[in-house]
Amino acid sequence: MNLIKNNDFEISIITVCFNSEKTIRTTLESVKNQSLKNIEHIIIDGSSDDNTLSIIKKYPHVSKIISEKDKGVYDAMNKGVKVAKGRIIGFLNSDDFYTNDKVLSKVSKTLNLNNSLEACYSNLIYVNQYDISKNIRFWKSSKFIQGSFSKGWCPPHPTFFALKSVYERFGNFNLDYKLASDNDIMMRFLEINKIKNQYIPEVWVKMRLGGNTNKNFKNIFLQNLEILKALRKNGMSSNSISFFLNKTFLRLKQIVNRDEPIK
Repeated sequence: MNLIKNNDFEISIITVCFNSEKTIRTTLESVKNQSLKNIEHIIIDGSSDDNTLSIIKKYPHVSKIISEKDKGVYDAMNKGVKVAKGRIIGFLNSDDFYTNDKVLSKVSKTLNLNNSLEACYSNLIYVNQYDISKNIRFWKSSKFIQGSFSKGWCPPHPTFFALKSVYERFGNFNLDYKLASDNDIMMRFLEINKIKNQYIPEVWVKMRLGGNTNKNFKNIFLQNLEILKALRKNGMSSNSISFFLNKTFLRLKQIVNRDEPIK
């Protein structure tokens, strides 16, 4: 379903959802209220059977809705990349929302001020699933240093924006991974293909805790096993023990610093 026709989008925001009636309004509002107006908001829905689609259709800023069965969240993301018309691509899932109305303007400005830049990213805060005023974890990222992925480092995917040409050159999400394909694709972009990127020390996204990856310790463990597999597949070495210790330390640090003053 095409709701808006425009071939001059600066940014395509892809929102993947399934039975998201409880949270998707916040996501839709945060995109609708952005000061940057030439935004393409694409919804990839996994054939929801609740009120998700009826809610989405109340937002005329949405450019395209695809609702059909898929092979999982990363298959849905690939569908979004395929149809995206924007110069820049970002992902905002139905549990996520932008922290203010200037986020996408900042992304556009960052990638336009330096023509050699191909991606940028920032910080993220996990909030309580039922009370978004309560911070649970502060994912404070940092400047990318070669070899960081082997040590358990990774940018928060909802804050990661890359040129569409990067996807066209280096490929989409690998469906072999069920929980860590976002980590793998950023690893391939940054570590393997060495695209030029910039870290912006601001919080751009808040995410409700309770998503598929973080909903229990089993999924967290399985995700980390997939990351180790992706490291090996991409020709990068990593000590499993050191990797898990570093990941645990980073997660604990995010919890301890959850109320750190932020930009």
